[in-house]
Amino acid sequence: MTVTDWKQVDRDAKAWMKEAAERIRKSFKKRIRIGYKANPDDLVTEMDRETEKYFADQIHEHYPDHRILGEEGFGDEISTTDGTIWIIDPIDGTMNFVHQQSHFAISIGIFHDGVGQIGLIYDVVADEWFHCIKGHGAFLNDRPLKKRNAVPVEQSIIGLNATWLTNNRRIDPRYLAPLVGRSRGTRSYGSAAIELAYVAAGRLDAYFSMRLSPWDFAAGLVLLDEVGGVVTTVDGKPVRLLEQNSIFAAEKQLHQEIFETYIRKGIDKDLFMKL
Repeated sequence: MTVTDWKQVDRDAKAWMKEAAERIRKSFKKRIRIGYKANPDDLVTEMDRETEKYFADQIHEHYPDHRILGEEGFGDEISTTDGTIWIIDPIDGTMNFVHQQSHFAISIGIFHDGVGQIGLIYDVVADEWFHCIKGHGAFLNDRPLKKRNAVPVEQSIIGLNATWLTNNRRIDPRYLAPLVGRSRGTRSYGSAAIELAYVAAGRLDAYFSMRLSPWDFAAGLVLLDEVGGVVTTVDGKPVRLLEQNSIFAAEKQLHQEIFETYIRKGIDKDLFMKL
């Protein structure tokens, strides 16, 4: 597709996201039906489903040759990255949406033949747009985001859920604890999309998660690529776009320093279990 085509897709996606965000904000005054998926902490609401269906309806009407990979099941069965794929999380941070009515985002990453073309993350309550079209820079609302500069570990703020610093099935916490101790500090916002957007914007310097789905990280991949960030699995492998992955995002030099100093030792000792 041409640059003009992608700009039109970007305009359409943003318009639909604005409409969806308004619907979500209006829902704050209503009693929302809440369910859960794999476990009681994996929440889903009627707004998650309604929002994804709204996007699916719009995309199918305006771009019938595009495919959709969504969290709530309104997309397509997708096994290859061929063609144009919209990867959608209608509400990333559902627990925050339910309990706090803040710190959640609509996240859309649009890929063509496996290459990220558009990244859109909208923090609905803060009214912050993190957005980009490949090759045209990334933005926070109307402000251009700078290319990420090198930051030493001692001055870094790391996005990390405390779960991974306690006993768990995915990583030995002994290999992250020294990193946390050496860093300037850690933060956890409860939305992978927002945390990846914060790395792109310089509010965080690195971000770790041991298990994310494509809709959690797709838009963030495009944003971070546009500002010179690096995103791999925690054990340094390429991210598999259509599968669950662990995720390690950072500026290039910080990514290398953390990986070589802290992560590689855990890999060598086989203490990373299901990355």
